[in-house]
Amino acid sequence: MALFGLFSTNFNVSVLAISIPLLVEDFEAPPSTVSWLVVGPTLAYAVLGPTTGKLGDLYGRRRVYLIGLAGCCLFAGLTAVAPSALLAILFRTASAVFGQSTAPTGMAIISEAFPAERRVTALGYWGLVMAGGPVLGMVAGGFLIDAVGWRSIFIVQIPLTIAAFVLAFRVLPVSGRLRGVRFDVLGTVLLATAAFSILFGINRGPLWGWTHPVVLALLATAPVAAAGFVAWERVVEHPLLPLRYFANRRFTIPMLTQALCQISYQGGFVLIPLLLSQLYGYTTTHISLLTLGRPLMWGLAGPASAWLVRRMPRRRIVVAGVIANSAACLLLTLIGPGTSGAEIVLLLGFAGVGVGIIVAPLMAMLTQAVHTTELGVATATSQMMTQIGSAAGVQLMQTIQVSRLPTDGLAGSYHTAFIVAGLVSSLALFAALAVPKTDT
Repeated sequence: MALFGLFSTNFNVSVLAISIPLLVEDFEAPPSTVSWLVVGPTLAYAVLGPTTGKLGDLYGRRRVYLIGLAGCCLFAGLTAVAPSALLAILFRTASAVFGQSTAPTGMAIISEAFPAERRVTALGYWGLVMAGGPVLGMVAGGFLIDAVGWRSIFIVQIPLTIAAFVLAFRVLPVSGRLRGVRFDVLGTVLLATAAFSILFGINRGPLWGWTHPVVLALLATAPVAAAGFVAWERVVEHPLLPLRYFANRRFTIPMLTQALCQISYQGGFVLIPLLLSQLYGYTTTHISLLTLGRPLMWGLAGPASAWLVRRMPRRRIVVAGVIANSAACLLLTLIGPGTSGAEIVLLLGFAGVGVGIIVAPLMAMLTQAVHTTELGVATATSQMMTQIGSAAGVQLMQTIQVSRLPTDGLAGSYHTAFIVAGLVSSLALFAALAVPKTDT
């Protein structure tokens, strides 16, 4: 049931990303603005993710899960009728925040339901749906968008989330709430301020200039708020997230590794549709079919990694996945005017394997490092770091591509961005090598 709810809230993520060229034309807005339909939800959830996870831990994961589905449904409907780019971004962001709040609560429900030895397998299927939902969305959504328009993908989401809500209401067990534990309001505000400041500063820097007073203020606020969060969490009776977890490699390494990999993965994911549209003039349907291999192979890699974990150390699997992701970024530089559709599918599929194979073993490691009463906020914190990496990757790769366009040409500017993505991803290798050798 948790998997179906996840599918109903995330199936349109990928097809929305590849629809950016169409949305630019429809709203008569620049790509830097329209990309906020993808960046906005990432930013908002990175800021609010730990809050939703903690609320589930304190007040009942089933309750937060159901509220997330209801909110996602409401704002999906509003996105479908949004008359302007600004309202579309606001409604889409709200819908995604509610929908993505089901991720930490759903993952916590699954992690609590399965013992440690079976958790990797369960999380492997979680990864399959996490990536498989967008795959189905791309297949069906591409045709829908070309035939009816981009608004149709949000109209379709309404009955799906309603069905998920009804089934979750009937099937998911009622989860109790923790008594005598207060919600850490100040810790939440400080962490949200730090996350928002760094992400929004990175986003605005290329547009307003890195010496713009607002950008400088944001980048200065982030470390101050982060330091304040750490200081407060040390003394508060009921912290948002116990700091002792950060001293545990099984908690910190999964977050760091995934964040670094997501910089390259999501950065490339936003650039590829623009490249195929500008270089080849492909339609949304054509682009959706060509980019299908990436999330598809990510999804299939999830259960495969669970099978591998039973036969070899997790450290070896994670290292292999990071190397594959870095190599895939560099291989994307082969895409040019003479590249066939089959070659594009294979190149993107290889990138999906690299990232997809590391998710289940890393998340299993993280969930085993924390107490069951804090699974929600722990998984949400991990997702926050992943979202920060994703948002930073999107902005970094777009900035590099645009800045190199005058000197490298259209194809060359994208290739430069892919090379940088590969170099950033290779940094994750140092984190992966820190996975304990004894971890099985």
